Amino acid sequence: MANHMRVMGTNEEMRKIQFTGKSSYIVSLPKQWIVDMGLKQGDQVTVLRQGTSTLQITPLKHHTKPINTEDATIEIKPEDESASIVRKLISLYLLGFSTINVKPKSGRLKPAQRNAIKEAVKGILMGTEIIADSTEGITIQVLINLFELSVDGALKRMLIIAKSMQNDALLAHEEANFDLAKEVINSDDEVDRFSFYIIRQLKIAIQNEHMLKDMGIESARSCLGYRLIVKNIERVGDHATVIVKDLLEFKKPIKKSVLDIIQEMNAFALSVLDDACLSLFKRDFAQAELTVKRTGDITKYEKKMLESTKSIRDDEEIYRVRRMGENIRRISEYASDIAEIVMNMTIEKTLRKQ
Repeated sequence: MANHMRVMGTNEEMRKIQFTGKSSYIVSLPKQWIVDMGLKQGDQVTVLRQGTSTLQITPLKHHTKPINTEDATIEIKPEDESASIVRKLISLYLLGFSTINVKPKSGRLKPAQRNAIKEAVKGILMGTEIIADSTEGITIQVLINLFELSVDGALKRMLIIAKSMQNDALLAHEEANFDLAKEVINSDDEVDRFSFYIIRQLKIAIQNEHMLKDMGIESARSCLGYRLIVKNIERVGDHATVIVKDLLEFKKPIKKSVLDIIQEMNAFALSVLDDACLSLFKRDFAQAELTVKRTGDITKYEKKMLESTKSIRDDEEIYRVRRMGENIRRISEYASDIAEIVMNMTIEKTLRKQ
């Protein structure tokens, strides 16, 4: 069949349609693709029609192909700090390993080291469970099914938590509620939890391109867009944490008339963030474009907030108000960034429609 092939480019080949039997047409498949997919004669493939002129061919066995059954083992030194151990666990989790073994390089794991591992599994590594635990080592298993929670589904939950943190941060200021402020800080771990889960899914998707559609992702190129969007939503939670830490540090609320204006500004920033994320879930270029334009209106609220500081006599409080406004303005900027990413992800589809 090689004499019927003309190379068009690195990943594009031209092949002739041939007629065989009474009513069958056949096209040969590239040998290198067969080798890469680990296929042999007799294996089955699915053929899916996409649009009017495109067919997608997928090896049937890839629908049930395990993602990553490899084990990873890390050795912990007696002097290793908890933060260092957790960073290593997160790295292996993001790499997609299904089993992670943690062992002492010598002697036994210290109680503080074991507690750090358990807290990481419980608090920030979604879908993991400790299946073996002793002073000689801990084994962590990733149990979550790849398709139990889609990337969009996880992103929606992450967004809800980040927005709730931001609203609670301002409520804590209004009520001088220090307990609520501490809850906001604790919620940041939950945002990180979804962030790590999504990044893990994206990495698996890039390595297993045949699974992209099952994950609800159009192409491997879209994974980069999702990664940037996740980072922006993660930062919303970070800003909420900064706002409540201000309250815990100074132990004084902001003047109510000024805080009311700040809350208006916050409501606007979160509304454009909602619009940006909705344009992602709907794959809506037009809405993303409108959101980018709308985010510029944050300057109106910022000017109003700065004007309100003229009624404050305390320089320290003025500084705090301005810093709070800066944190909220950043959220509208993240909304604009997300909307621009959505535009980049959907422009080709928009041009095809036109």
